Amino acid sequence: MNFLAQPPSGGIAGGIEICITFPTEYVKTQLQLDEKANPPKYRGIGDCVKQTVQSHGIKGLYRGLSSLLYGSIPKSAVRFGVFEFLSNHAKDESGRLDSTKSLLCGLGAGVMEAVLVVCPMETVKVKFIHDQTSANPKYKGFFHGVREIVRAQGLRGTYQGLTATVLKQGSNQAIRFFVMTSLKNWYKGDNPNKAINPLVTGLFGAIAGAASVFGNTPLDVIKTRMQGLEAHKYKSTLDCAMKILRYEGLAAFYKGTVPRLGRVCLDVAIVFIIYEEVVKVLNMVWKTE
Repeated sequence: MNFLAQPPSGGIAGGIEICITFPTEYVKTQLQLDEKANPPKYRGIGDCVKQTVQSHGIKGLYRGLSSLLYGSIPKSAVRFGVFEFLSNHAKDESGRLDSTKSLLCGLGAGVMEAVLVVCPMETVKVKFIHDQTSANPKYKGFFHGVREIVRAQGLRGTYQGLTATVLKQGSNQAIRFFVMTSLKNWYKGDNPNKAINPLVTGLFGAIAGAASVFGNTPLDVIKTRMQGLEAHKYKSTLDCAMKILRYEGLAAFYKGTVPRLGRVCLDVAIVFIIYEEVVKVLNMVWKTE
């Protein structure tokens, strides 16, 4: 597979995917930020959507999209580029990548995208969404929000929750690539060159996405809290986890699981389908194989 095709293919796939699935990401983040005290503002997914549309219209479900869109292209480019680079060095003589090595390659890709792209992008996104719940929102747009965050907190302000983000993204991609590679190897059997129908790729991607949701939603909840407007309440990632457990119970670690499950399954399915198809086209354009 042409390595030059990986970063642009991943970037294109990521940009298209986030435009389709962002409303579910918005709802997931709102439910995770909606702490139990005082009492909770939302009674569930439907109520969150209803209140948001009533207060801000349909476009309210897309608040924070710009920050995620600006980051989705480089994020996916880094993810697939790093995974392909690592996997090219991990494949056996026949060009086959086993499941264990794909897990390690996915872990490396997730850690790299977390440090370079995801942490600052997610911090801005969470602050935008959390800011909307305030009586007088202070962020007028992506660049205004970034400027205000940096002015008030410095560049460190865009790297809140770095440890939680690295843990979340690393485990995310490790699980996804492990499941995806396992399913593809099973499907291809003894023929590594066997073509996979895009619908089958999408199904495998959805399964991989679901596995990652159940595997690391607690880390996603902690990451969201560490990046919100009330992140100052927590001394560290561990302190955040302990306070959630102490004051809200174990169930709080799975807040937003249902909307996240819907978004991630669709997300991963779309990304892998678009990625594979764009790679085919770019490989033809570059003709390096």
